[in-house]
Amino acid sequence: MSSTVDHERSATLFWELEPVVAENMERHLAVVRDWNPHDYVPWSQGRDFALLGGEDWRPEDTRIDPAARASLIVNLLTEDNLPAYHHNLMTALGSGGAWGEWVYRWTAEEARHAITLRDYLVVTRAVDPVDLEKRRMQFTSSGGAGEPVELLPNVVYTAFQELATRLSHRNTGSATGCPIGEQLLARIAADENLHMLFYRNLVGSALELAPDETMEAIRDVVRDFEMPGAGQPGFRRFATMIANAGIYDLRLHHDKVIMPILRHWQIFERADFTARGEAAREDLAAFLRKLDAQAGRFTERRAERSAAARR
Repeated sequence: MSSTVDHERSATLFWELEPVVAENMERHLAVVRDWNPHDYVPWSQGRDFALLGGEDWRPEDTRIDPAARASLIVNLLTEDNLPAYHHNLMTALGSGGAWGEWVYRWTAEEARHAITLRDYLVVTRAVDPVDLEKRRMQFTSSGGAGEPVELLPNVVYTAFQELATRLSHRNTGSATGCPIGEQLLARIAADENLHMLFYRNLVGSALELAPDETMEAIRDVVRDFEMPGAGQPGFRRFATMIANAGIYDLRLHHDKVIMPILRHWQIFERADFTARGEAAREDLAAFLRKLDAQAGRFTERRAERSAAARR
């Protein structure tokens, strides 16, 4: 994904936005709730594996629906790739001042998610831990991360990605049928929501400072958006299962992720764009019409398949 913001303008925006970063960091710390990963894991359900004289995982150990299990794996591996995301944020936002303080705080909070999800999945034997570790090694060794490393595209992408992740975690928790899993994923989703608010506010300020350049970044990010776990082994098969189960699909992506943030930024009501920004907004509107139509076709076909299966 490329940005049309020149390097000189990007450097200026970096300094212009730093007070906004500091303000939102202060707001975040005032409302965030620290929590302990160990509190959300049912340790009493755990038992040793074969190396320590117990039994290794068997398929019948899991009591979670296959689609929910696929979503749990995707969500965990996405969180596992934190080193790549941290590196990209440092590249895009830097390591000094308010920007650096935020990146390190964000990283520390995100690390809890992978810690707790893995403990929960291994203790409850919800997934094959050997397969999970192989997937983790393959994905994190690839160095892949979906977000761009330029300032404006990065903060725009992360605003959408955090909301998408929040939605995915909440819906996955509901799909597990496990009260403990649902509670854990709701806790993680609450973190993701606060992270989304941080980046959403940052982009809102960027729109005031550089409306045309920010509008172009929004168009590019929405048009090319991929979830950060897209490079995982078996992602497409898992994504299909997740979409067919209604955990995360095009309809939700359009209605619950893209459109709420665009409405918050008042993208289609703003009057501060030049011809350059207007062209980007028109491109975005055309893309959204296509996305909405694709989402409609997907939900119709899914409903038809569901009806046929019930016959």
